[in-house]
Amino acid sequence: MINYFSIIDKKISRGSGSNFTKEGVVWIDLIKPTEKEKEFIEKTFSIELFTKQESEEIETSSKYIETEDEIGINLNFIKTEGGSFVNEPVSFIIKNKILVSQRDYQFRTFDDIYKKLKLNRLIEGNDIYLMILDARIDYDADLIEAITDKISLISKELVKEKDLDKELLLRITSLQETTIMIRENIVEKQRILSSMLKSKIFPKEDYETMRIMIKDVGSLLDHTGFSFERLEFLQNTFLGLIDIEQNRIIKLFTVVTVIFMPPTLIASMYGMNFRIMPELNWALGYPFAGVLMFLSSALTLMYFRQKKWL
Repeated sequence: MINYFSIIDKKISRGSGSNFTKEGVVWIDLIKPTEKEKEFIEKTFSIELFTKQESEEIETSSKYIETEDEIGINLNFIKTEGGSFVNEPVSFIIKNKILVSQRDYQFRTFDDIYKKLKLNRLIEGNDIYLMILDARIDYDADLIEAITDKISLISKELVKEKDLDKELLLRITSLQETTIMIRENIVEKQRILSSMLKSKIFPKEDYETMRIMIKDVGSLLDHTGFSFERLEFLQNTFLGLIDIEQNRIIKLFTVVTVIFMPPTLIASMYGMNFRIMPELNWALGYPFAGVLMFLSSALTLMYFRQKKWL
């Protein structure tokens, strides 16, 4: 699918399909394009689109490529899939002040940019790219806020819950993974923005906007670092509470074992099969042994309480 935006009579108009010329075009947005559509765009605008493999490369040199008249950028946008967050590659090419974007997922960010473009009259491809990047930074900020709320909720549950289960630990681990993903995504944007500041293609009037965006990205990195520290603290607290609970159980079993050791010793002594035993023919032998076992347990229990071990 091809969506394109052109400036006609100092107004931006939107069209779809491949029945257009490059006259006045400022943005081409490719959504799951066919091979025929790719060939048309490459031939019309004299560019070479990124392949899927190239857009998914993780090397820094593959994220930002600049020649004398063209800039190629590969970014990962975070999307929701099955209740979890995953990275989706999005490619951009800027040439002759025309932006060409290529993606396989319908991001809401692009729909928002579509609406914003209706309010603009004169705009170029590099300006549209900056608008998209700024919108994604705002989206990352919203994600961090959502994670912060979830962390606060887990913190309250950890204080109130008496019975800890592994579900809570799995939620903490899941948030840690999401935080790491967002941090990597933000660092990627930071590197791209730093490279853009050195670019000779972007006009100097865009530099101040880029610097502001770098500051925003830096503050988001600080927030992600703080969120990860909070998650580590909650994880350590959870494991500490588990250790305390396990120690309490072990202590209980130890106390019960020690309390029953004296009666067991007495019962063992009177269970020996020797012919000569003083209490063997004694009429009060059985009650005496029972009282002796009870007293030995009671005295042991009183000793533990006096030492405040219980």
